[in-house]
Amino acid sequence: MGRLLVVGSVAFDTVRTPFGEATEVLGGSATYFSTAASFFTDVDLIAVVGEDFPDEYVTFLKSRGIDVSGLERRSGKTFRWRGEYTYQLNEAHTLDTQLNVLESFRPKIPDHYRTPDALFLGNIDPELQMDVLNQVERPRIVACDTMNFWIHGKRDALWKVLEKIDVLVINDGEARELGQDFSLVKVAKDVLARGPKYFIIKRGEYGVLMFHEKGVFGAPAFPLEMVKDPTGAGDTFAGGFMGHLSSTGDFSDAGLRRAIIFGSVMASFTVEGFSLDRLRPLEYQDIETRFRDFKRLTHFEDLS
Repeated sequence: MGRLLVVGSVAFDTVRTPFGEATEVLGGSATYFSTAASFFTDVDLIAVVGEDFPDEYVTFLKSRGIDVSGLERRSGKTFRWRGEYTYQLNEAHTLDTQLNVLESFRPKIPDHYRTPDALFLGNIDPELQMDVLNQVERPRIVACDTMNFWIHGKRDALWKVLEKIDVLVINDGEARELGQDFSLVKVAKDVLARGPKYFIIKRGEYGVLMFHEKGVFGAPAFPLEMVKDPTGAGDTFAGGFMGHLSSTGDFSDAGLRRAIIFGSVMASFTVEGFSLDRLRPLEYQDIETRFRDFKRLTHFEDLS
């Protein structure tokens, strides 16, 4: 089992969906990612929180075996996000964003974090992502997330980061913004030519696509009877994906395909509750069971 380093945000989320609402609950890209990944591998977390961040949330992260010695606590308030979803659950409508301590965040990599086996650069300023890359020894695999804000505002800095990573993981809207084209196939061809070996596009309820030089792999989303809150699903997908890769060290095509299914499984659990409510009681046996259900869902026989 390898060590997986994640750099991202830890936040308070206030979310409203057609199925309920949650106020000031635990959220943030690094929180969802590290919780999902912790079911598979050892996780080191780098993020910043304010003096208002409850000790009980730190205790929860520790209970998942996550090393939080890189979780910096500063005077001020923790990052906050408020949003809502309509019945079109693929798209979040942001109502308010308060960066607070995240605005001046400069990741500091503790010495014992500097040799990770795998690295995930969460959705932060691409200049900070590059700074993290420069502070660690090159891991076996580096993956990265971003969003439209950085794609639009810091495109050049983002492309420089993408030249140095192995896997880009973003959603379909972000992919089209990045490639400035509607065709995801054309966008993927352009992105792969710029550096990443693999380009993974998250498509919400429509599943996920993985592009690489030898072809494309697609997986559906797991059909669910109840979806309560899609917040964090993409980060949880990335956590399951990278966590499984870190645990196996299998970066073959088959290994990456399997990791995508594990990522999809983790995302399917996340959306069944608000915040991390569905992940807290989860057991690894539940993950394996849904993985097998996923395999049966997508299995078919070849032409005779």
